[in-house]
Formats: sequence, structure tokens, C-alpha cells
Amino acid sequence: MSKTIEVPISGMSCAACAVSVESMLKETKGIQSASVNYANQSAIISLEKEGMDLSEAKKNIQSIGYDLLIDINKPEDLEAIKEAELKELKKKTLYSGILAFPVFLIGMFWPEIPYANVIMWALTTPILVLFGNAFFINAYKQIKKGNTNMDTLVSLSTGVAYLYSSFNTFFPDWLESRGMTPHVYFEAAAVIIFFILLGRLMETRAKAGTSEALKNLIGLQPTDLTVIREGKAIQMNVSEVLPGETILVKPGQKIPLDGILTQGQSFVDESMLTGEPLAVEKNNGDTVYAGTINQSGSFEFKSNKSKSETLLSSIIARVKQAQGSKAPIQKTVDKVTKIFVPTVLAISLVTFIVWSLSGAEDAVLRGMLSAITVLVIACPCALGLATPTAIMVGIGKAASLGILVRDAESLENGKKIDCLILDKTGTITEGKPSVQKVIWKSGVDEKPMGTVFRALEEKSEHPLAAAITEHFSKEKAIGELTGFKTFTGKGVMAEYKGEQYAIGNIKWLKTLGITIEQHLSQSADELLEQGNIVVYMSKGEEVVGIVSIADKLRATSKAAIAQLNKMGIAVHMLTGDQEKTASNIAKKVGITHFRSGLLPQDKGQYIKKLQKAGHKVGMTGDGINDSEALVLADLGIAMGGGTDIAMETAQVTLIHADLMAIPDLLKLSKNTVATIRQNLFWAFIYNIIGIPIAAGLLYPISGFLLNPMIAGSAMALSSLSVVGNSLRLKYS
Repeated sequence: MSKTIEVPISGMSCAACAVSVESMLKETKGIQSASVNYANQSAIISLEKEGMDLSEAKKNIQSIGYDLLIDINKPEDLEAIKEAELKELKKKTLYSGILAFPVFLIGMFWPEIPYANVIMWALTTPILVLFGNAFFINAYKQIKKGNTNMDTLVSLSTGVAYLYSSFNTFFPDWLESRGMTPHVYFEAAAVIIFFILLGRLMETRAKAGTSEALKNLIGLQPTDLTVIREGKAIQMNVSEVLPGETILVKPGQKIPLDGILTQGQSFVDESMLTGEPLAVEKNNGDTVYAGTINQSGSFEFKSNKSKSETLLSSIIARVKQAQGSKAPIQKTVDKVTKIFVPTVLAISLVTFIVWSLSGAEDAVLRGMLSAITVLVIACPCALGLATPTAIMVGIGKAASLGILVRDAESLENGKKIDCLILDKTGTITEGKPSVQKVIWKSGVDEKPMGTVFRALEEKSEHPLAAAITEHFSKEKAIGELTGFKTFTGKGVMAEYKGEQYAIGNIKWLKTLGITIEQHLSQSADELLEQGNIVVYMSKGEEVVGIVSIADKLRATSKAAIAQLNKMGIAVHMLTGDQEKTASNIAKKVGITHFRSGLLPQDKGQYIKKLQKAGHKVGMTGDGINDSEALVLADLGIAMGGGTDIAMETAQVTLIHADLMAIPDLLKLSKNTVATIRQNLFWAFIYNIIGIPIAAGLLYPISGFLLNPMIAGSAMALSSLSVVGNSLRLKYS
């Protein structure tokens, strides 16, 4: 049985690194597929067999200069590794900056001071050997495997500048004897290493912001809890507790696992799941969820899921998987990235050759400097970060709005939707029939009569009986009914204090010889015309009251549909319900396109018809009967309170079961796609303009040659601009 897992990766410094790691993983035996995300430094791997040993994959990845962190089991362990890596990067950046600054001053302003070249050599050597050695080590490992990446460009550019300058420092006579000045470029090598380390440090910090939503979700998970065993309270780690344990929760504590309340009563803040600010009352038999906050009383509950199976854990897992997925456009970017570094190396070589043959003053030196500048300014990082950072922020933002997006492609597809289909029951409506109105015959004493009919319906198994029972629940209970009878599809009947009471449909009651007065009959007809279900209550030989039952509209349905119409999206309603009910609901919420009396396969055919007409169709539903339509649609959206099958087949789940989240989702999709395009535009433009200028294109026109140090800072800024642009999505 195959299994998909997410494994963190360390050591990746650019998009080309991610391509190399992905390629190596795909070549490893036992791995069906792999997708590596540079932005969140992880790989999603599909294994041929569950529990497969990944030590061979780890060894392969280590051979090209990276590491597959297969031994990390706890999020805190991974955080500790990332913290250590960040600390090391800070140290290298700081020390290289301290040494590079005097090298820069001497090289640019005081090159004539005694022993200037030796001083610069002494300061630059530790920058390359101690603080920038990772560039050279990784480049060597890559070249051994026939690969290239960002480290190849950095090590070549700084290595050539350093070796050339070192030769001229200790053997200046060689060039002088040939009539050439032995220039040194230690400042270029030192400052380039510093700028690239600084850029990576800033990029790492900026990328941390793209996964903030996921960290907030993980932060909702408590680590410790109190288990009650044999009457004793024992402190334990949440990961050690199995389903079936009794857990104590005190006021103010986060609930550690999902379970059923068994003792006590309290109010629980479930806003992280439902979005509702009001705390929910919890009594015996009620479900409680991990990550929600107990507010007032202490209570005990029996856990029914382990830590990895809770609703919160499933949300975290889905967000992580979605953030690690690739948008369709990213596959094209990966192909470009794969040939990017070899292309830059070729351009750099051509630049050196053209300059050397140009006949210009100091042609070889200018050629070498221009070749170095080309290597330094080229930035595959910006290309690699353009899509995944926007996807990570977009999916994280969606999660904070109560929208779970399965993958990057689903988020991208949202932009294309021009037609949205809504199921009626449980989507536009609450999916829970409730009593809308009770009309009594004049002169009837309502309270005692309501008490009798509540007792009748408590014994009934009809789906609508619960709505009537709940409506009359405030009335006092009465003594035992006698002679209770159920007539399937018609109603129920019983005796109380010598009187016969019945509740059911009018056709059945009339066969029993029961009459209904004109006023009640007219009221019933009006309610039926509005699409309501009408239940008739009788005492003796006459109807004493009627009950109107309807599925209540969700509070935000009308506003959400109005907003979708305003966005230019055609909203359709499909339902298996009767024509009158469908028409009434459609009129109330402002839908002009609707179909009633449909079977599940009819909904699928309706979607195909719209798609054939050229529409991109979104489908929103909550039940098993919607699963086929959710799969067929270009974007399937499941209501959070619906069935597991609906949520599994849909690409998007609305945790709060609120239709207002759909306009938010579609706007976020448009903003995310726009951000990706902006990022890619600037990343490509930067390289398209920067590389020719670095090669010396402007020199014949204006005499301008780009300094390698400026190129290094520009390269770092290009990556930061892409990450910064993606972070804007958090506030859109």
C-alpha cells in the first residue's frame, strides 16, 4: 500500500537546488513520485510501500550536498534544527561583514597604503575559507553529479576573483613584466560573499513569515494534559495518550484531544473551528475538539482520537500538504530553472571571450570582471521563490479565514470560475428542518396542547418529529400516553386523558373523519405555496393547529450570493427538493437559475452541460449525493459541517460552513495568481535586463561597467522583493 509523506530538507539555497533534490529522489528505488518545495524546504514523497526505509534516499541527497531529515519526528525538533541553522547563518553573515568592510574600504579608497594587498588577502581568505566554504563544498558535490546550482555561480565568481587577486599579490612581476598592471579584486570576492550571506539571512527570515498561519495552527495544539487513571490525576504528554482515556480540563486550558464530555459542564471557545465569537455550552454527551479553549467550568471527557487523528491535526496536515504542492505554472518555472545555471555559465564564458578579443584597453581584465559580474547577478532564487512563496502565503491566509485548500492547483483554479453551483439543503440552508410557525384554532389553550403534541412526537421516528419536539421542548412533560400507534408515511396517534390526539398529513386525518376549519385550511394552503411543509394536529374529530416546518436559510446566504453576483459569477441552485420549495428559496436569496427534483447523476449532467458551453464551474455541496458533482466541477467546495465523503472529494473545505467564505476564496485566488505573475515578471525582467548589463552591453554606449559588488547586492534584493511581494497577500 502506497503512502505519501512530507520530509524536511536542509541545505537548499536556490530553486535549482530543489530541482536537483527532486530529480535525485525520483531516481531512488521505492519512491513513486516526489515534489520538492524550495520555499518551505520540504519534499512530499509518495512511497511504493508504507514504512519503507528512506536511508538510501538520505544517502543520495547527502551526496549532492543536502540532507533529508528522516529522523525528525517532532515539530519542535525541526524548529530546533532551523533555529541552529539560522544562528549559524547569522554568525557567518556577521563575521564576514566585519572582515569585508575594511577590505571594501582599502580596495575602494586606500589601495596605496603599505601592504594593502596582503592585508586584503589576509582578511578575505577567512571569508571564503571559513564563512563562505559551503558555497564551494556544495558546488563541488553538484559538479561531481553533473549538476549546477546557485552555489556554482557564487563559487566560480568569487573563486576566480580571489585566485586572480592572490596570484597578483604574491607574484606581481609576472604581469608587470608583460606591461600589465597587477590589479586585485579582493573587495569583490569578500563583499559578494557577505551580500549573498546577508541576502540568504533576510530571505530566511522573510520566508518564515510565509508559513506564519501554519505555525499559528500548530501553536493551538497543547503538549501536556491531565489523565484520570484509577481516580488519580496524572500529567502526561498528549502524544502518549490513546483513545478511550479520561482527561480532565480546567478553566482556561486548551482541550488537548477530540472526545465526548462525560462529566461536568462548561462553555468552550470554538472560534478557531467555527469562526463564531460566542462560547458554546457543553454538557454530557457533547463533542469537544482539540485546540478549543475551555472557559468556565472544569470537566472530564473521554478521548476518541489520538493526537494525529484530531480535527485540528487533519486541518494542519491539509494546510501543510497544500503549501507544499506545486501550481501548474511552477512546473514550467522548474524547467527554466534546470537550464538557467548552465545558460548563465555559457553567457559568462562568451562574455569573457568577446571582451578578450575586443581589443579594448585591459580587455582581458575587463572580460574577467564582466564574466564574474554575470555569474553574480544571475538569480535563479527569485524565479524559484516566485510561485511557492505566493502559494504558501495564499493557502495560509485561506486557512486563517476558515478555508482549507487542498493544493496549489485548486487555489489557482479559483480565479477561472465564472459559474458557481450551490446545493440547497445544508449549503444555502442549514440542513436542519425547524418549526417556522404554529397556528392554533381560536380558543385553544396553547401550552397544554403543545405539551401533548410534544409527547406524541417524542415517540415518533419521523425525521420531522425532532423539529416539533424541539419547538415544544419548553413545555412541561405530561404523564404516559396510551394506545400509541404509528402509521408510516401518514402520522402518529395516541390517547391522553380519554381524548384521541393525532399529528400527521391532512389526507390521512380526513380519512379518520377529522375536519379542519376554513381559517386553518387557508393558512395551510398559503404556507404550502411558500414551499413549507405543513403538519396538522388534531384533538378528537377536529384539527386544532397546524405546524409550518422549513429548512432555515443560513444567516449569510443572501449576502454571499449578492456578492458573487456583483463579482460577475453566475449562481445556480440545484436540489432534489420539490419545485415550490426550490422556487421559494431561490427567490429569497436572489438566485434566478435553479433546478429542482434532481438526482445526484442529474447534477453531474448539469455541470457537464455548463462546461461544454465553455464555463469554468465551481460546485458547493455538503452531502454524499453531491460527491459526483464535486468531482466533476472545475473547483469542488465542501461545507465543513457536511459528510466526510463530500470533504474528501472536494478540493476546498469551508470549515465554518459559511457561504461568505466563497467570495473571499475567489478573491484570494485572483490575488494569489496576480502575485505569482508579478513575481515571475520581475524575476524574469531582472535577469533579462541584469545579465546583459553585467556582460557590458552599455560599455560601448556610455562606458559603464557594472561592479561585481553592486551585482551581488542586486541579486540579494531581487529575492527579497519577490518574498516581500508575496507577503502582501497576508494583508489583501
